[in-house]
Parts: sequence; structure tokens; C-alpha cells
Amino acid sequence: MSFKRPVGVIGAGSFGSAIANLLAENQKVLLYERNPESAALIRSQRKIRNFELHDNIEVADSLEHIATACYLLFPVVPSAYFKSMVIDFAPYLRPDHIMIHATKGLHCEFDIDTADAKSISLKEIKTMSELILQETGIVRVGCLAGPNLALEIMERQPAATVIASRFDEVISEGQAALKSERFQVYGNRDILGIELSGVLKNYVAIASGALNGLGYGENARALLITRGMAEMIYIGKALGADKRAFLGIAGIGDLIATCTSPKSRNYTVGYRIAKGEKLEDILRDIGEVAEGVRTLKIGKLIVDHLGASAPLLQTISKVLFEDLPMDRAIKLLMRYPVNEDAEYLNI
Repeated sequence: MSFKRPVGVIGAGSFGSAIANLLAENQKVLLYERNPESAALIRSQRKIRNFELHDNIEVADSLEHIATACYLLFPVVPSAYFKSMVIDFAPYLRPDHIMIHATKGLHCEFDIDTADAKSISLKEIKTMSELILQETGIVRVGCLAGPNLALEIMERQPAATVIASRFDEVISEGQAALKSERFQVYGNRDILGIELSGVLKNYVAIASGALNGLGYGENARALLITRGMAEMIYIGKALGADKRAFLGIAGIGDLIATCTSPKSRNYTVGYRIAKGEKLEDILRDIGEVAEGVRTLKIGKLIVDHLGASAPLLQTISKVLFEDLPMDRAIKLLMRYPVNEDAEYLNI
């Protein structure tokens, strides 16, 4: 059914435009940019951040325009703004729409900067798919996650992703719309595990960038990635996810990509923190959301609420928000006792 209508993409940031270009290889695409001035510039220049838009992409006039014209929808909006976007979109959405989000973040029904970990409820922390189900009449929801650095996708380099959903038709429609000779699309029914894989790897990428910024080599990075994945599995398990989701393309695959590439915004944040720059200056200079910073705040609330041990998350959080020197943080992490290799496979 998706090929009878254009596909809608909501969000014209780096990743949104990359997804739009991929989709445009197979069908017409309507791309929505909420800022009218930015939308007008995209229309006139046919470019986003120096990358040309595919001829099959049209800039939509409104969310209503997209909802009316499209059956298959891909929102790619930062997690901090996702709920407001969904609420604005909801009046135009129908139960027959399919929505596959590509946002690697979490939403909280409380202020993450002032919340008390002891008094929060984990029910107030939601994935983007849960938000869609809560705020709209859409039933068939999915998510997209994987090692998908936007710059490489725009450069037409080969890559792969995972579409997760409880509905087979969501996976098949997403695969048909996105798959090409240079872009593989895998399916998975564990939507919670895939969403959390994409979310939790962000703070590990910050730590990896910091390691590189301090001059550490590949041995240290391999240790960080491996123990970071273990920590992701523990946190994911506590939130109800299956560990297998963390061992595939959207888990270890995305983790490797974001922990090893300067093209990753989260990696860049960690690298520049290690070089002595201030977090607020880095975020202002990047100009786009680094979801790992928000993930750290939410993740720390989760593990503190559960009374769980997540040494990497807790230590990197102190570096970003409590001025713990990065070299001191590395020493603390190296002292953390781990007696068994791959013990997380037994949980």
C-alpha cells in the first residue's frame, strides 16, 4: 500500500534528510520541516547541510498535508520535542496509518533536571513508540535503529538497519520502502529491546569519544565497548527488554559505529569534553541534539531509582554534570571489579 502514496518524513535534520533520501530511491517522499524559514530554504536550494535532496522529495506544507497524502510515516524528531510533535500531528492521523519512528531517545513525564530518583515512577518514562500509542489513534507502530551515521548514508555508503514492530506488516512495509542495493533492512519483533538498544548506546559513545580525547588506544576502547554493552543489557533487562536485541545490528552494530566514529555527535561530545571544553559550548557548536546527554540524565534516574549498579553510566554522568575529571573517571572505572567474562549472557 505504501507505494500507492508518497511516504512522509517528519523532521529535516541530518538523519531525517538521510532517511528521506533513502526512501526517495523507491517512491515519492514528503518531507516536513517545522521552521518555515528553513523549509523555504530547503525548497529553494534543494539541499540540507550541503547534501542534495533526491528529486523525488517534496517539502510538505504542513503535518496535515503529510497525514492526508501519506500512508507510511517516518518521524525523525529529537526525543525532547517528540511528544509535542505527536500531539500536533494527532488530529490528522488515522488508525490505518503506519508510523515507524527513528528517534533514539526516551521521553519523561517529569523534569529530568529536577526530578528525585526515589520518587519517580518508571511508568512515567516512555519510549517513542509508547508515546505514539498514547497520544494518537495509530495502532501499527514500529521503530528504526542500527548503525546509521547520517553523513555516511548521505554519501551513499552501504549500511543496514533494523525495523522492529509487533506487526509483520509494519516490518514488511518499512523494508519495501527503504531497502536498496546499498541499504539492508532487517526485521525484529522486540520493539522495546530495539528501541532501548538505540537509546542506551548513546552514553557509551560519549565515553568512547572521551577515551580517544585522552589519547587511549584500541585496547581501552574494546574494553569500553564490551563492558558498555553488558551495562546496556542489564539496564534493558531491568526495563523489560530481551537481551538478544542488544546482540544484533541495532545493539552491538550501532554501538561499534557510534563508539568509533568522529561522525557521531555523541562521540564528538565525549572527545571534546576530554579536551577540556565545556558541555554547553560543545552542544551550542554542534547545533544538533546529541541524545546521549539526555540519555545520561534519564539513565541515571533509572538506575538510582532501581538501586542498580551501572558504573559506566554513573561515572560518565559525574564527568558531564559534576565536573569529575575524565582521567580520574577512567581510573575509577578500571578499578571496578568484574570477575566473569560475558556474565550477562546468563541473565
